[in-house]
Amino acid sequence: MVPDSLWERIEPLLPKVERRKRHAGRKRLDDRKVLCGILFVLHTGIRWEYLPQELGFGSGMTCWRRLAEWHQAGVWERLHRLLLEELHAAGQLDWSRAVIDSSHVRALKGGPKTGPSPVDRGRPGSKHHLLTDGRGIPLAVSLTGGNRNDVTQLMPLLEAVPPVRGRVGRPRRRPGRLLADRGYDHDKYRRLVWAKGIKPVIARRGAPHGSGLGVHRYVVERTIGLLHWFRRLRIRWEIRDDIHEAFMTLAAAIICWRRLVR
Repeated sequence: MVPDSLWERIEPLLPKVERRKRHAGRKRLDDRKVLCGILFVLHTGIRWEYLPQELGFGSGMTCWRRLAEWHQAGVWERLHRLLLEELHAAGQLDWSRAVIDSSHVRALKGGPKTGPSPVDRGRPGSKHHLLTDGRGIPLAVSLTGGNRNDVTQLMPLLEAVPPVRGRVGRPRRRPGRLLADRGYDHDKYRRLVWAKGIKPVIARRGAPHGSGLGVHRYVVERTIGLLHWFRRLRIRWEIRDDIHEAFMTLAAAIICWRRLVR
């Protein structure tokens, strides 16, 4: 479940927990085994309580606690940034343009960052917002309620791109252009994007189809498909939004790692 090359990158990022000398209690389960359990849930979409004990990954609650603990410690964000730096050093990041889009998922149990879905008869839902480079490598992800307008996440996603090192010179975090569909058509946000030194290439409402943006924008739709290849992200089962965001960031990091080793 956790290849050696991936574990070598994750292990140094995990917080070290010293065992108490007095009243130590049960020995803490090995981190790598717990990570296997987390990835098993992420890949299969199985409920935490149904995680098979015979796999040796610990209980579902142990994996849940460890996922929340590591997310709070910023492990997944640092892993994502580390992999982006390796991709940048290998010349696999296309900074000439970035592409933004979103996808709606049902939120069956409700919770923070959910809202009545305009595409699912008002049922509770959430949106996955994604910003990729010109080759579809995820640069930033975010979670909002299903009723939030896409354009509200345009600037937060641009701000969420970490400074990526890996080459001589200053860290890179700003693409040359930003491509987006008609859902992001707003002159106010065009000015904000220009102010960051990025050229906005956003389709206008009412303009005929066939503008040619789809030739370049398909990469973000492909990456959204890769994100939802992880079954746990197809439907939001978590009431806590931070747990779902932890899964999203971990999935984005795994997509980067697969691109790197490929």
